[in-house]
Amino acid sequence: MSIINSFLDTMASLASQSGFAGFLVDGGWKNIIMILISFVFMYLAIAKGFEPLLLLPISFGMLLTNLPYAEMYHPDFWNYKTVAGNDHYIDYGQILQKGGLLDILYMGVKLQIYPPLIFLGIGAMTDFGPLIASPKSFLMGAAAQGGIFFTFIGAALFGMSAAECGSIAIIGGADGPTSIYVSSRLLTSNSNIGVGTIALAAYTYMALVPIIQPPIMKALTTKKERSVVMGQLRPVSKVEKLIFPILVTIVISLMVPSAAPLVGMLMFGNLLKESGVCDRLVKTAQNELMNIITIFLGVTVGATTQADKIMNIQFAEVMALGVVAFSIGTACGVLLGKLMYVLSGHKINPLIGSAGVSAVPMAARISQKVGQQEVPTNYLLMHAMGPNVAGVIGSAVAAGVLLTIVR
Repeated sequence: MSIINSFLDTMASLASQSGFAGFLVDGGWKNIIMILISFVFMYLAIAKGFEPLLLLPISFGMLLTNLPYAEMYHPDFWNYKTVAGNDHYIDYGQILQKGGLLDILYMGVKLQIYPPLIFLGIGAMTDFGPLIASPKSFLMGAAAQGGIFFTFIGAALFGMSAAECGSIAIIGGADGPTSIYVSSRLLTSNSNIGVGTIALAAYTYMALVPIIQPPIMKALTTKKERSVVMGQLRPVSKVEKLIFPILVTIVISLMVPSAAPLVGMLMFGNLLKESGVCDRLVKTAQNELMNIITIFLGVTVGATTQADKIMNIQFAEVMALGVVAFSIGTACGVLLGKLMYVLSGHKINPLIGSAGVSAVPMAARISQKVGQQEVPTNYLLMHAMGPNVAGVIGSAVAAGVLLTIVR
């Protein structure tokens, strides 16, 4: 009889400690909803192809972190502690000793390691030739960052803290790694929103570029403007391509030191590519390194999406302000394109201004697509790539500005 009782006690103990029991405790229903939401994002990534390289890891990280008692990620370990009046201290020793797998990997986000390495890979894959050939593209890339700063003000009107305003506003740059970089620097454990919330919003709107941008582009331009056929870009010499990343690194790092990690790694990757003497390093940056960091970044950011950070009014506000930021950024780029259309004597198609958001190369392809709806033989892609890659640099600079004024 004692053996039977012991067996029953053991089974009861196992049942009470199982993840299934975790769903029955207070608030467990929220975990179920979050798991279902993760399934939706998996569907969008796999079936619809919405930013699958990061959306799929993020959604799976969301699944893992909402499984009761999995012990892979401990949000309490990431609470900021106050030491001698400094409330920006995290006990990394505790994380290394007691943390789960995702806690360990998430250190790469909080220590701002992953986003700059992603920029290294982006730089190794980017051709800045169209931007060098048409330096005025810098202006459209800069204008498209207007959504960031307008939304910063809008978020403040919602009563959000400066750190939360900056984290939401950077979504307007349409650059996932930059959004993660800024939010991981600014948001603390006391914030009403988390890094995962910002990442979800950023990558959702990046995936929706083909849906969000065309109506704005058409509303702000005339048929005549959309029909402008631009001339061929001038050839860019190898010397120009070698000088460009070095010069940009120096100028931007001196102007906005906080942008140096992102811009520096972006330009370092590009210099490796353009040098022509580092093929092995370029291939590693473009493939193995980029892929590994993408997996780590995605799954750990997904791990921060606990139910209490997502199922609240703040998440709805982030999503609403995110689409406002992205839409204003697109509009600012197009409006500057219209101005340049006039100043150039009708030689610049204002549609390429919408590519100033840094969703590379999707935004440039949308400029091409909308332009060809008016003139099927029009080829705007290379012209749009100028503002597009300028937007990558612009979003990194905007990130540096936000970090400077907020922290």
